[in-house]
Amino acid sequence: MHANAVIVAAGKGERLGTRVPKPFLPVAELPLLVHTLRSLDRARLLSSLVVVVAPEREALCRELLKAHGPFRCTIRLAHGGPQRQDSVRLGLAALDTECDIVVIHDAARPFISPDVIHASIRVASRAGAALVAVPAADTLKRVEQVDDETPLSKQSSVTSPVRTVVETLSRQDVWLAQTPQTFRVPLIRAAHQRALDEAIQVTDDAALIEKFGGTVQIVPGERRNFKITTPDDLRMAEALLSAHGSER
Repeated sequence: MHANAVIVAAGKGERLGTRVPKPFLPVAELPLLVHTLRSLDRARLLSSLVVVVAPEREALCRELLKAHGPFRCTIRLAHGGPQRQDSVRLGLAALDTECDIVVIHDAARPFISPDVIHASIRVASRAGAALVAVPAADTLKRVEQVDDETPLSKQSSVTSPVRTVVETLSRQDVWLAQTPQTFRVPLIRAAHQRALDEAIQVTDDAALIEKFGGTVQIVPGERRNFKITTPDDLRMAEALLSAHGSER
């Protein structure tokens, strides 16, 4: 078994509201991408990492890797596309020739553990597609927006859309998807090529396998493997990394 990882780091991270793209933000004195790469580098079943970056960030990324290396895994860069799905497809094209299992991971999840990565590789090797996920812990409500922005009070300038509950969902059947999402290479490459040919866009790679009739097996994840999306997430990551360092 020969496993590589594709790390998607070409996004802008606009929800964080920072001028620096999210993967390059300093968190506990290191760029976020370095924390994530170090976590993946500790997974002994991985031999190479493909980091997908925006073309204009390639030089910065190379400087970062030189400054914070060496890494056990071979690391190469690939240019991303306009959407995440495009970036993954381009990353898949840069895998080792002999690679038969690929681990696709978000750069904004620095707390992934080697045990979870190895479990996803073993499941994908057997089943074809593996999705790391955690069971829903909160009660889930499906809602709809019934009105536009409305002030929260007469004295407040803060507004919020009016939403009402449509139904309560059973959380027993709901799991929250994380990354990595791990696949046999021919399977995920074929899914991405078909999506390109048919102009299909989905939000993650496992959804492509589902859409084309394949089966995705769940691998239990860890709640600390959260994605840094908001300023609150960033503060939480800063606190965890400052307390425990990169050698977690």
